[in-house]
Amino acid sequence: MVLGSNSPCHQEGSVTGKLDWRGHLGLKTVIAYPTESCFGLGCDPWAPRAVRRILQMKRRSQAKGLIVLAATVEQLSPFVTKDSLQAAWVSGLWPGPVTLLLPASRRCPVWLRGRHNTIAVRLTGFAPARALCQRLGTALVSTSANRSGQRALRTAREVKRVFGSQVRLVSGQSGRAKRPSQIRDWVSGRMVRD
Repeated sequence: MVLGSNSPCHQEGSVTGKLDWRGHLGLKTVIAYPTESCFGLGCDPWAPRAVRRILQMKRRSQAKGLIVLAATVEQLSPFVTKDSLQAAWVSGLWPGPVTLLLPASRRCPVWLRGRHNTIAVRLTGFAPARALCQRLGTALVSTSANRSGQRALRTAREVKRVFGSQVRLVSGQSGRAKRPSQIRDWVSGRMVRD
């Protein structure tokens, strides 16, 4: 199913139209949507059942944690400590394809951060993903649309072939980046993924 511009579960459309289906995300819905380098699997970060579905679909351990993607700093604020978020914002790295590991707030759910005291967050500059977060009014879980250990899926057609009806597909094209976002540990300065 393709989520689009005219209704919560419209069969055609794009991210550019009116989207008002946050209620679907709050339940168990997993979406596939375009990001900077590939399609991502996402859901409402406060919906543990949906997060579990993503982990099952990917065959990924919860212990690894997941990325939270947002359009605004405010959308990230419930997940990370205030001081670290402010420092990350003024660093000039955002918005962009850089994911930062920041100290998790006390409110940050374990199903997002895994076995870590940090949470991976990204303030996206990619227009379709940014528009999606803005229209939904929330950050999203973001992980590459693939099974763990396999290459990330770059097109809607590939996502349909691999995941079929397990996801609601947001139409659009992934960005031109050839590699996934960098991941940097904000506290240590270590590059986790280049």
